[in-house]
Amino acid sequence: MFHYIEGELSEGEGGFAVVDAGGVGYKIYTSEASREKAGKAGGIVRFYTYLHVREEAMDLYGFISRFELTLFKKLIGVSGVGPKTGIAILNVAGAEELAAAINGGKPELLTRVSGIGKRTAERVVLELKDKIEPPAGDVVGIERMESEQTIIETLTSLGYTRGEAREALEKVNKETTEFEERLKEALKGLGRSNSKL
Repeated sequence: MFHYIEGELSEGEGGFAVVDAGGVGYKIYTSEASREKAGKAGGIVRFYTYLHVREEAMDLYGFISRFELTLFKKLIGVSGVGPKTGIAILNVAGAEELAAAINGGKPELLTRVSGIGKRTAERVVLELKDKIEPPAGDVVGIERMESEQTIIETLTSLGYTRGEAREALEKVNKETTEFEERLKEALKGLGRSNSKL
């Protein structure tokens, strides 16, 4: 029904954002990564959307990147994975990293999601392995995915949100490959944006 919704970000918290488009405030459920990328209220944003219709409600899900939307739709196509679980899986890591985990046959990385058991994780990998093509030039290796998850968990243990940690990691120089150096760069970026440390 909606391919995308573009307008002013009027508010948002937790797992959703509200976009004012044409005088209508659309409540869009989204991932932590997309919520962080959307920025602060008052800015113009575009969410690529999916309308989930149930008997008692219609819920709108949206993401800043088309690839994240594509992955979300593939996830909820797996038996036992609903939209809320799909969002929870996307909150574990970036979309590209999740694609690497699934394509690499690593269900254990998905079990970090609250409510995702071993069987569901294995079903996701079994049904989607080699069916998710990352954006051109953005193929992520399993080793990098595991390394980035460790960095994110380290940063969240210091009091940052997963969204903040992921955003800081995205700004780290791609040529920096050593774990400690990537962690240091991410911490420097977070230190410039606030004073938690």
